[in-house]
Amino acid sequence: MSESAQGVGRGIESSGPGRASYLIAGRRVRISDLVDAGLLTTGAELVFRRPRVGETHTAAVSEDHTIRLTDGRRFASPSKAAHAAVGNGSFDGWNAWTLGDGTTLDSLRQRLLDSLAEHAPEESEDAKSTSARHEKLKKAREAAADGQPVTLTVRELFGWWGAHRRGYVISNQVAAELSNHALSTSPHFGAVPLDASVRLISSPVEKDSEPEADEELTQWVGAMGDDAREHEDTAVDDTVEDGDREPVMDLTVGRLDSALAGVISVSPNSTFEEAITMMTLNDYSQLPVVTGGRTLRGVITWESIVQARHTDTNASLSQAIVPAQTVAYDQHLVDVLPQLAQFGFVLVRDETNIIAGIVTASDAAEAYGALATPFSLIGELDQRLRRIISDCVDLAAAIRLCDPDGSSGVTSFDDMSFGDYQRILENPAVWTMLNWPLDRKVFVKRVDELRKIRNELMHFNSDGIENDDVRKIRRMIAVIRTYSG
Repeated sequence: MSESAQGVGRGIESSGPGRASYLIAGRRVRISDLVDAGLLTTGAELVFRRPRVGETHTAAVSEDHTIRLTDGRRFASPSKAAHAAVGNGSFDGWNAWTLGDGTTLDSLRQRLLDSLAEHAPEESEDAKSTSARHEKLKKAREAAADGQPVTLTVRELFGWWGAHRRGYVISNQVAAELSNHALSTSPHFGAVPLDASVRLISSPVEKDSEPEADEELTQWVGAMGDDAREHEDTAVDDTVEDGDREPVMDLTVGRLDSALAGVISVSPNSTFEEAITMMTLNDYSQLPVVTGGRTLRGVITWESIVQARHTDTNASLSQAIVPAQTVAYDQHLVDVLPQLAQFGFVLVRDETNIIAGIVTASDAAEAYGALATPFSLIGELDQRLRRIISDCVDLAAAIRLCDPDGSSGVTSFDDMSFGDYQRILENPAVWTMLNWPLDRKVFVKRVDELRKIRNELMHFNSDGIENDDVRKIRRMIAVIRTYSG
């Protein structure tokens, strides 16, 4: 073991394991964490060997706990440092960079996480939960390395973090802790329905090819390395932790139930009768035509069948095949809307590029309708709460109740938030003026629940909100309508 790696016990114990564990849980491990724990020392040499192409790159741990390349450029992310050193390609920097004795940064990262879990204070429920999850992730990593990845639903995966659904904060935490264990999900957990199955797989590593061929992976990763090529000075590039940009939790094609639900297809050698029967029994408007189980030839539709037979009464099914639009499961649905408007449907390819489902214009309309309904309801509730307050309290009194020190800058009823409504309604004098035969504390508690629902909704989580939350909003609107006249 290198001298840098020997200090793990000293560094972690001296910095307070419980606090360190709490701080690291939910974010990616950084080079600075390894230095603080005594696993790395300032000035330690790092090596990135590429034997297949005969290249060796060197770097050092700088005083600001970044990776400094030989040309002076510094990077907080090992992956971005590896990309910059090579000039192109996509790399798992944690496994690419090693100490002189061959110890990878990833190995040091795992030692850090193991020690933090081991030294976590037993009396802390948060620490117990973090330690239990750490063991699950370790086993999942081992299973992935053995070629037997753990398979579970997105909902079950988020359950490891005590969450029942996806939101921006919890999704970033899940992504960060998976990354710390060199894991990712296939397909991406953010691009499929909550009850879809995903596999916990090892994070991608360098593609075994000549440097030029790595450009394909560079495009797939996105703009991860663009900044590295543009920076010619020695300023540290720390815009992305660990070199991986998590996608915005948007409504992707794969979130729609039909997108990955499978497809029924026919071969070009099938008969019209076979295809028509399948379309009739399943109420399909189109049917993919596939050869060899994977190669898409196109689709047949009711219109193409009529056209083919009108042109040639003896036409074969292959003459009714028309081109089909295909999209990736993780493509944003909003970007697919023009294709849906023009063609009425698209076929969806999963993470292995297989045609895995079909999405129609009506599927998209239903998805956006489900998202729009809660926004409409919360807007009506906001207006009704504001109205009942403005009807019984003058503006100056309302401002004194919700913003006594003027820190929020409330100058009108329109400036008020759900939290302001709550603070005003919990005032006994205001509640008396309403003259409602309801319990003030119970009512205000529900307003607080709706405030939290509203805040989650405003983060535009494409999972929407729970049906029970929608019911609560509807019921509150009904109650206000009843008692406010």
